[in-house]
Amino acid sequence: MLARLAAWSAAESAQTFLGGYCVARSLDDGFLRRSTSAGLLWLAGAAVVIVLGAPVVRGVFSQLPHLTEPLRDQLVRRSVVRALRAATDGRGTVDTTAVSRLTSQTEIARDSFAGLVLAARSFVFVAVGALIGLMSLAPQFLLVVCPPLVLGIVLFTASLRPMARAQHRYLDADEAVGRRAEATRATLRDVVACGSHEPTAARNRRAIEEAAAAQRALARWAAVRTLAVATAGQLPVFLLLASTPWLLGQGVTAGALFGALTYILQALLPALHTLMAVLGAAGARLFVVLDRLTGPVPGSPSVSGGKPAPDPLSATVPVPVPVPVEWVRPPAAGATAALELRRVRVAYGPGARAVLDGLDLTVEDGEHIAVVGPSGIGKSTLLQVAAGVLTPDRGEALLSGRPVGSRPSPELAALRALIPQEAYVFSGTLRDNLRYLRPDACRSDVDDSVRALRLEPLVERVGGLDRPVRPDALSLGERQLIALARAHLSPAPLLLLDEATCHLDPVAEARAEHALRARPGTLVVVAHRLSSALRADRVLVLDGTRARCGTHEELLVRSALYRDLVGHWNDVRR
Repeated sequence: MLARLAAWSAAESAQTFLGGYCVARSLDDGFLRRSTSAGLLWLAGAAVVIVLGAPVVRGVFSQLPHLTEPLRDQLVRRSVVRALRAATDGRGTVDTTAVSRLTSQTEIARDSFAGLVLAARSFVFVAVGALIGLMSLAPQFLLVVCPPLVLGIVLFTASLRPMARAQHRYLDADEAVGRRAEATRATLRDVVACGSHEPTAARNRRAIEEAAAAQRALARWAAVRTLAVATAGQLPVFLLLASTPWLLGQGVTAGALFGALTYILQALLPALHTLMAVLGAAGARLFVVLDRLTGPVPGSPSVSGGKPAPDPLSATVPVPVPVPVEWVRPPAAGATAALELRRVRVAYGPGARAVLDGLDLTVEDGEHIAVVGPSGIGKSTLLQVAAGVLTPDRGEALLSGRPVGSRPSPELAALRALIPQEAYVFSGTLRDNLRYLRPDACRSDVDDSVRALRLEPLVERVGGLDRPVRPDALSLGERQLIALARAHLSPAPLLLLDEATCHLDPVAEARAEHALRARPGTLVVVAHRLSSALRADRVLVLDGTRARCGTHEELLVRSALYRDLVGHWNDVRR
């Protein structure tokens, strides 16, 4: 197979040699001697050589699959073995990249290898034919053409390995940025709620800076490749033209000069450009893909101690968990208000109508407040300001007498827990999900929260607290119950529920609110049903122009909007 490929490639060398030689003879033996017929005859010979190149190309491509397909088959077999070992090693590892390796990565390896074989073979045999042709026309051409050609090839060859490493580094850094972005997106709400802004931002900055540095390094090596192409491809033409007087003085004919330019411009330069482009792009891809496809197989001994080597392709990205914050004990009862809003104003955009405008609110320690109002009136905005997730345009929010500010500290974050409508449950054990806001909670405290929220049926269904749960296998109500039990277990003295019970039935909602009300601390609930307002110590009514706060009975007298809302709720219940 290799002998047949070499034979077809040798025919390409002969084609290259005859192309430049016929052009030189058409001038020296034809047109310059005023013999048009002889010149045309030599040019016809060059044209025939070009036409006969088609069978040569066909012959080369017919031999190429004998090289590329065995490589692809070997990579596919290795990928299958790797996936099977990962699935049967007893650790329950899921190889999420097996399909990618069997399809796209093996195809990339095969195509890149084929491109390298074609480019390298073409350059070698074209160069041989061109150099033989230059020597047959005039040996002096080799003194002009060979030094810059060799210098450019050496420079490019020396840059190949660093360029491949730079490409590998860039791909790894780019994937790391993608993983960090996905991790941040998935846990953004909890990162903000737990006050983990700065550690998360620092990790993201490091990933982005590494990607930028890798891209700059790749660009520097790309500049080296451009310099090598210019040295090997363009410099010989310049030197050949600059040395024309000397060559003519050595007896070199004009036809030979034109033939030499034909060899360089029509044969050497295109083959060199193709080789360097393929080596710089496909070669780097092949290096990276082969490194991943031929890495240690899961379950096989590593070279450093006999333990199974990690599989960088099949490793799954762990679910990020916000950095736990230290529990700050609430102030003594009666010392300060649990939550205080002072002249708070919030508008979404310059010139937009304020959602909250001049709002004052004081929630005492241990109090239960329900927030009601029409949809879009600012109830969720109020809780976000209270939690420090949203910075007001004017005014301030205080938790236990401490101003929240625009960048909440971990200490302030530990003073409150915000439970949104879309409950966040991550892939892990049920116990880890419940201890999300209190990682050091003991077993008895977890059990107390399970009993308080009546999670026993869910615990039994998933197989126990220490069995992993799949978020997509849980109903919306079950997710909300987990989030509410997590809030119950949390050490935060202030709980903020933003319609966090909307997917529960009225009985489960009442049970959850009673459980959260019974724990030490303060409870602020955006009411989803009238029953939530009836259970609260006070009700805050937002109506877009002013806010009223009082008991259910007081607001029925003082607030027309509250009377309308109560009437609407009663109609819905009927």
